[in-house]
Amino acid sequence: MPSFGPADARLLIVGLAPGLNGANRTGRPFTGDYAGDLLFATLAAYGFARGDYAADPHDGLTLVDCRITNAVRCVPPENKPTGTETRSCRRFLAATLAAMPRLRAIVALGRIAHDSVVAALGGSRANVPFAHGAHHAISDLRLYDSYHCSRYNTNTGRLTPEMFRAVFADVSAWLSERGDD
Repeated sequence: MPSFGPADARLLIVGLAPGLNGANRTGRPFTGDYAGDLLFATLAAYGFARGDYAADPHDGLTLVDCRITNAVRCVPPENKPTGTETRSCRRFLAATLAAMPRLRAIVALGRIAHDSVVAALGGSRANVPFAHGAHHAISDLRLYDSYHCSRYNTNTGRLTPEMFRAVFADVSAWLSERGDD
């Protein structure tokens, strides 16, 4: 699954893996499943997306100063990637990071995405623990953590839309303070 959004964006969102009935079917990350509904509405609310999201890659939605990729590039069995799959795909994540010259902030959606980003950046998971709403400095980047915006997490109350928006409010404020756009 290729990344979605401009390579010169300052924000990168890292999801888990393409959804079987979402991105795998539509060819665009987070498109066609519930996680995309919450993600794209939140991105639009904070100026990181423009246009109408209609769960179709031809809906005209564009990302603004934002790109989306996944820690694992193909649909894992039962939506649970193995450690081997995650490690095998890390080179794609590292290449995505390297190809973004203006990258300043990363939002990791879930622990697997977080751990993969930390490893791709050469950090230590022990020194950079995952916690929803946390942020960490890794070299010249800031890594923000959020629970994944999956239907399961929102239906169980582990992640509310307000909690999710709070992460992006923090990211937006930090990027605005930097002013290096």
